[in-house]
Amino acid sequence: MARKPAPFNLSVNDQLELESWLRTSTMSQNLVLRARIVLALNAGESPKVVAEQLGTTTATVFKWRNRYTAQGLSGLRDAPRPGQPRKLDQKKVKAILDDTVKKLPKESTHWSVRLMAEYAGVSRWQVHQIWKAADLKPHRLKTFKISNDPDFAEKVFDVVGLYLNPPDNALVLSVDEKTQIQALDRKRR
Repeated sequence: MARKPAPFNLSVNDQLELESWLRTSTMSQNLVLRARIVLALNAGESPKVVAEQLGTTTATVFKWRNRYTAQGLSGLRDAPRPGQPRKLDQKKVKAILDDTVKKLPKESTHWSVRLMAEYAGVSRWQVHQIWKAADLKPHRLKTFKISNDPDFAEKVFDVVGLYLNPPDNALVLSVDEKTQIQALDRKRR
């Protein structure tokens, strides 16, 4: 004789929320499947029947039943995953900016993102983000100029720091102190 499934109680509010998940076209299909599992269990279906109806395994049905029982609706959402990219410390950012404006790579006329990433021991994406925040474009020889200002790297470092790690609720504005002077002469050809 088959065992009767364990009673499964779903609150009215949770049932309404899960039914709205099924109607939402932008909802992740993973969440829709989980909602269907919980709603079918609430309707009195056995985990085996639910698995067959939804084309999944009984292990999956038990997993989401247990997660819902323990954590409610929040248990049906994906848990945060590890692997957030590590943040660069300020010394490393300053070193990359200094090397970009003060040194030239061996056997090359200018720094590329790939060369700097290999040289600094960071990812290409991180170099790209640092250069983008500092508005550095060493690969564009016609427009990139290394400043003679001895404090240039420190000034750029302060600005890059604001872009990469802005304080909460901060408004960062960029103001040009010489507004009447055109920075580059653009000619039509």
